[in-house]
Amino acid sequence: MLLAENLLLLVTDDASGRLYVRTDPLDPALAGANLIELTMMGKVDLSGEGSAGKPGRLIVCETSPAGDEVLDAALRIVLARTGHRPSAVMRPLGRDLRRTLYERLAAAGAVRAEPARVLGVFPVRRLVTQALVQQAAPDLGSAVLIALVHALKCEHKIVDPRLSGLSRRELRARAEQIAQSSWTSQALRQMIDATTAAVKSAAAAAASAG
Repeated sequence: MLLAENLLLLVTDDASGRLYVRTDPLDPALAGANLIELTMMGKVDLSGEGSAGKPGRLIVCETSPAGDEVLDAALRIVLARTGHRPSAVMRPLGRDLRRTLYERLAAAGAVRAEPARVLGVFPVRRLVTQALVQQAAPDLGSAVLIALVHALKCEHKIVDPRLSGLSRRELRARAEQIAQSSWTSQALRQMIDATTAAVKSAAAAAASAG
């Protein structure tokens, strides 16, 4: 399952089928998850100080198919915007992505679609809960998901503070600790930071629009 699919499941209430967060910040988070996954696969990187052109710009290291149609589509978008900052691909990467992911999850039997909601049982929450509450060391994928959940400010929706014994502040502090730990490469850190910035920008724009 893709990082973006797992993130979408994490922020979907498995009882009501409703999202824990607004779609405005969620869509760039899902887009960033695909960009991060391509980086983890070695398909995408960022230019360094010694590279031709400006540092911190998108480069495609490997153009062969990623083996997944969603990631392949994302790779084509990045390829068309080589030399741009990661922020330049967030909007095109996120276009129609949420709908596509829900359709894939429904086709795979991970969720059941009903009018205005999506129902299912999402085991990815167990790994995130173990890392946040039991302080188990997360694997790379779980750490990335926690960083994205932290950017969306919905730790307390995924792990109920009343049941975990931790306050909302403690959950958020633990998520931030994981998000800022040195478990990632510089390029991956920059992709996560770019995603976080896009999420914050979208949330601020939505708030100002009322």
